[in-house]
Amino acid sequence: MLNKIFIMGRLTRDPELRRTPSGTPVTSFSLAVDRDYKSQSGEKETDFIDVVAWRSTAEFVAKYFTKGRMAVVEGRLQIRDWQDKDGNKRRSAEVVADNVYFGDSRPAGNGGNSFNDAPAYHSAPAYSAPAGGFAAPVGGDFAEIDEEDGDLPF
Repeated sequence: MLNKIFIMGRLTRDPELRRTPSGTPVTSFSLAVDRDYKSQSGEKETDFIDVVAWRSTAEFVAKYFTKGRMAVVEGRLQIRDWQDKDGNKRRSAEVVADNVYFGDSRPAGNGGNSFNDAPAYHSAPAYSAPAGGFAAPVGGDFAEIDEEDGDLPF
């Protein structure tokens, strides 16, 4: 099974950094994401997608992103069932962010944030690449194909 989502849009408000009772950082924000097509009236439609980030990803987003910044979020879709104050059953969809990237260039004025010190993106520790990067295997079961015969071996 696979639950992977990538969205790119502009923050509709500044992220809110909170902490759970156990002290785990969590931030929530919303992205305005344009649809790829225009409506019959010729206008582009926009979806407003709720995003939640946890731990160091939450701290990264709260520190470096503000309303209007373009963000690229990689994560998974989560559906939550809950009851409102009147006891009605409700359902909410949100993206749980694994990685958050800057979707635009750094602004000329820092706007209160230290973008010069900001990394290009943040990857949650559980999903980050191994230290040292990827190394191509040496040797292996691959054989060179003679380009002169023109036929592929499959």
